[in-house]
Amino acid sequence: MTLHLKIALAQINPIVGNLRYNSDKIVEHWQRADECDLVVFSELALCGYPPEDLILKPFFIKQCENALADLLSRTADFKAAALIGAPVLHEEKIYNAAHLIEGGKIIATIFKHHLPNYGVFDEQRIFTRGPLPAPVEFRGHKLGIMICEDMWYADVAAHLKNQDAEIFIVPNGSPFEADKEDARMNFAKARVTENSLPLVYVNQVGGQDELIFDGGSFVMNKDGEITGEAPYFQESLLLCHSDRAERLEESSQQTSGEDPSTNARDDNEVIYKALVLGLKDYVQKNNFPGVLIGMSGGIDSALSAAIAADALGPEHVTCVMMPSQFTSDDSLEDARSCADALGVNYDTIPIDQPMSAFTTIIPGLEGIAHENIQPRIRATILMGLSNKSGLMLLSTGNKSEMAVGYATLYGDMCGGFNALKDLYKTQVYALSNWRNTQGPSPVIPERIITKAPTAELKDNQTDQDTLPEYADLDDILSCLIEHDMGIEEIVKRGHDKDTVARVWKMLDRAEYKRRQAPPGIKITSRAFGRDRRYPITNHFVNIIEN
Repeated sequence: MTLHLKIALAQINPIVGNLRYNSDKIVEHWQRADECDLVVFSELALCGYPPEDLILKPFFIKQCENALADLLSRTADFKAAALIGAPVLHEEKIYNAAHLIEGGKIIATIFKHHLPNYGVFDEQRIFTRGPLPAPVEFRGHKLGIMICEDMWYADVAAHLKNQDAEIFIVPNGSPFEADKEDARMNFAKARVTENSLPLVYVNQVGGQDELIFDGGSFVMNKDGEITGEAPYFQESLLLCHSDRAERLEESSQQTSGEDPSTNARDDNEVIYKALVLGLKDYVQKNNFPGVLIGMSGGIDSALSAAIAADALGPEHVTCVMMPSQFTSDDSLEDARSCADALGVNYDTIPIDQPMSAFTTIIPGLEGIAHENIQPRIRATILMGLSNKSGLMLLSTGNKSEMAVGYATLYGDMCGGFNALKDLYKTQVYALSNWRNTQGPSPVIPERIITKAPTAELKDNQTDQDTLPEYADLDDILSCLIEHDMGIEEIVKRGHDKDTVARVWKMLDRAEYKRRQAPPGIKITSRAFGRDRRYPITNHFVNIIEN
């Protein structure tokens, strides 16, 4: 009988659907921790999470089964066992499962009981709910395995405790949101204190389309104290010991990069690192050689360029300034200064000639029609450069603009991805200021941060010609989007009722634009897209006119 149980928390960055890559990643980390008793991987590590409707393809499930069989063969001589997440077809139903593997054999399989069906999660669409899991006998211990969402409910942990589980093992695919870390810790602590059992929490890391998985795997003793923690936003192998699962201690870190003790960080740093990881993985996992950005001399394109340079290296970022007759000398200078500070590739392509051609082809262009031709010309130029170079065009609109429709379809909304999509304008300013403190010298010129925001599509234009001040706008939008507040509630926060009503109308009427926007990184609890599904044809807004 083993007197001590040594567990490794394998925090890996899988690629959805790349079964060979994921298998190799699993084997690599398993081998590194082969002196342990058990190596724990994240939820659905074999196929990557979330697999979405790939799960509904019979051939995909068959390939997952083949990959699992190959994995069993490759690891038959390993001394350590491993807990590996994979989809399972059982009696014509598909389950989100975790296999306990030892000596080349599956010795136990646990099915996920609680299937999340909110926000970005649609697991009830593709998986069948499993029964309440029983503890798994392993080397003289009883392991209570809870797959991700199962930890967020008290019933699974209580059921395992009642059947004499000695430790909770929790493989996760838990996406990042700002401030979500506290919620995870609180739920883990609740399960631990309710049952007086220690807990091992293993999260995935990496970007998957609009989702970021931030890692931060941890070990919690039965008193609710963190005794070991992996870093955020990078792969890691965290080792811990248990004495009959009563105490988890002596945690050690096998990783490159930052010390996990730095996990308690400034909110801006956390969000910035999430954006960097999300953009890096989206570009690299989709095999783009780099990104292309339309540089305006404004703060959104400047911050996008900084994130891209940090994520990919400046040599993989190309910024293009496309001035018109309305572009100020300050904007030209600021765009160039920012590009130089970042070390990215830079070019200037004036749009006067195509603008002249359009005004000849379409006589009488004026007002908003004349304004919107300009970003559409720029988008055409950028997409031509993208097609020529293979670089992915990065859209630069923020959440405030997308919320109220302050963006041009087939113009500045054009792109393959948007790092700022879920950032309010006030957050864009905060992150820009934070980024300027992170090097020997600022990379975003101070004038970009302090000048009045403007699209420069006509003379003497600023955003506040048509929008409230961003501090007010963002608070109203957050109340409407993240908190579902009504007008009267928002007015009590000090906002003008007519302004709130106008913002609500703008928010609802811009839904058709948001449906056509590129994907972007989820940061808040309710990002546009799967988090917030509103009809385009929607007369509910008329209520506020009564």
